[in-house]
Amino acid sequence: MRVEKSQSGRPYAGRSAAEKPSYGGRRPTGKPQSDRQSERAPRSSGKSLESSQEREEYAWVLDYLPYGKSVDGTAAYQKKPLVQAVGDKKFTLMELVPKSGVVPQIQARVYIGPGDRNEIDHVKQRIGYSDLTTGANLELPFILEACVRHQEERFVKFFNEAHSITTRLHMLELLPGIGKKLMWSIIDERKKGDFKSFQDIRERIPSLHDPAKVLAHRIEEELKDDFIKYRLFTTPPRRQKAE
Repeated sequence: MRVEKSQSGRPYAGRSAAEKPSYGGRRPTGKPQSDRQSERAPRSSGKSLESSQEREEYAWVLDYLPYGKSVDGTAAYQKKPLVQAVGDKKFTLMELVPKSGVVPQIQARVYIGPGDRNEIDHVKQRIGYSDLTTGANLELPFILEACVRHQEERFVKFFNEAHSITTRLHMLELLPGIGKKLMWSIIDERKKGDFKSFQDIRERIPSLHDPAKVLAHRIEEELKDDFIKYRLFTTPPRRQKAE
C-alpha cells in the first residue's frame, strides 16, 4: 500500500478501496451530466438554502502542520503550528492556530467558539477547498461522514422538511443518486409519519442505502465547487480574517 505524507511530515496511509465510503456498491452518479449542468451558474449566486448567520463553534481537525505551510514564504524559525479544519454547522473550511504546546489530533472535534478553548488559540482565516493539504483532502470525506452521523437529528430533519426549490426542482433531487422516482418515494413515505433516524429511513426507503454517506457526498460537492448554484448545507466561499 502506498504511503503518503501530509505537510506535517506525518506518514499518511491511504485507505484501501474496501475502507472508502460506499454508496450501495457504487458511487452514486446523481443526475446525468446534462441535467446536473442546470444546477450550475456562470457565477455563484450565493444562494444558500439554510441560514448563513450561524457561526461555527466546533470544528473537526483535518490536518496538523507543526511548522505551518511550506509555501507561505515565512522563514522556518518563524513558522508556527497550524491546523486545517472543517466546521460542523456550515462546513466552513478554515485554518486554526493551536495553543502553545497543544497538538490537536486528526479527526478530533475541537471547540472554537467564544470563551475558554482547550486546544485552539484562535481562528486564523477561512480557506477554500484548493487550499487543503494532501492529508486534509484525504481525510475530508471521512470526517464529513462522521460529522453528519454526529448530528443525526439535524439531518434526519432535512429529509422530513426538504421542499421544492422551483416548480421543476426539489431539494431532495440535489442529493447524489436521488432522482424523481426516489424523491417521490421519500415524500410519500414521510406523509405516513416523520422519519425518526437514519436507520428508520433505510428501513422505509430500501433504495436509499446509507443516507449519511449520501449527505456527506453532497456536502463535499458543495465544498469543491465554488460555482454550484444551490447550497443545501454550506455558504458561498470567501476569505476572511477571523477575530
